[in-house]
Amino acid sequence: MFDFSPSPEQQDMIEKATAFMDEYVYPNEKHMVPHRGLPEEILKPLQARVKEMGLWAGHLPKEFGGMGMGFVSLGLLSEIIGRSPIAPYIFGSMAPDAGNGEILEKAASAEQKEKYLIPLANGDIRSCFAMTEPEVSGSDPRMLQASAELDGDEWVINAHKWFTTGALGASFSIVMAMTDPDAPPHKQFSMFLVDADNPGYEIVREVPIIGDHYTGGHCEVRYTNCRVPKENLLGPRGEGFALAQLRLGPGRITHAMRWIGVAKRSFDLMVAYASERITRGKPLSEFQSIQNFIADSATEIEAARLMTLYAAWKMDQGDQARKEISMIKFYGAKVLHDVIDRAIQVHGALGITGDTPLEGFYREARTARIYDGPDEVHRMVVAKQVLKAFKGGARNEQQREAANNLR
Repeated sequence: MFDFSPSPEQQDMIEKATAFMDEYVYPNEKHMVPHRGLPEEILKPLQARVKEMGLWAGHLPKEFGGMGMGFVSLGLLSEIIGRSPIAPYIFGSMAPDAGNGEILEKAASAEQKEKYLIPLANGDIRSCFAMTEPEVSGSDPRMLQASAELDGDEWVINAHKWFTTGALGASFSIVMAMTDPDAPPHKQFSMFLVDADNPGYEIVREVPIIGDHYTGGHCEVRYTNCRVPKENLLGPRGEGFALAQLRLGPGRITHAMRWIGVAKRSFDLMVAYASERITRGKPLSEFQSIQNFIADSATEIEAARLMTLYAAWKMDQGDQARKEISMIKFYGAKVLHDVIDRAIQVHGALGITGDTPLEGFYREARTARIYDGPDEVHRMVVAKQVLKAFKGGARNEQQREAANNLR
């Protein structure tokens, strides 16, 4: 049977998280510093409260201080904390730390978990993920030019990366580099752990970028003859792409559900303002064009939400849900943008000021169509999956049905 109701445990989580957002998160948004997040004296006490409530690090198992829940529950929590740009940090589930934590939990050695995962999971340190390069297309990671060569007991990494989110202030990075150029394309790359104080690691600059919600900025970094112990190889050699996929699938679920939270908050602001703002003798909400904004937004948000929870449910069943994840990635990003855009339009000039969160939401929303794979790539993935299914079985069924109709 189908059941769209949250379980008692999920409902309790939703109610606790919602109440915490109202009391502690929204009031502290005014203290957020662009690209630096909340000051430590505000952030740390709030994180401690979240841990006491048992709502910390929904993406990690309980043995590492997380909640140990499935993807649907993670999605429901992400929807709530996504309503504020500071909440993911307060709840210990912000990218890139969340994705890095998932890789470390699955692939790291016991020693690596002790050194990197435990302090990361506790929120004592931050991390970054270095994959994208300025010289090659980010949508085709097989073209990456970073290299790592084994020299005795050390790996020597040479790489030029950019859009390394959160690099400023991060204690370590996970970097993707080629280790086996003669292997099949998807077995050529591996991942490595690099401490930020390594002399071969350099933050070149913080790249100016649209949006300012991410702590640590988005940086250009270089690894120049960067030597790390051979034990810093993360996971098996040649499994870089497999680990990246392990990281990106769950990440897209949480991204998409956070987008629902942003869209819902923008929607709430739009409806409230349309109901209160009087023009030409009546509230904006009584004009048909504004009612269309409201109806379209409500419908699109609900559609994106159900699509995302369905993808999460499939992942909870052990399915990789690649088609569904690609669907929610490009559809969710469009819904996010369109809802915020309508909300700004209803607010008029107020909507483009910092007096509401809408202008900040809008700037961040544009990047959603690019990071974790551009829309065009995800559309291609969906089309290929549909065509493959059609050729593999659906077409035969349709042929049989057509033949029966001709009899």
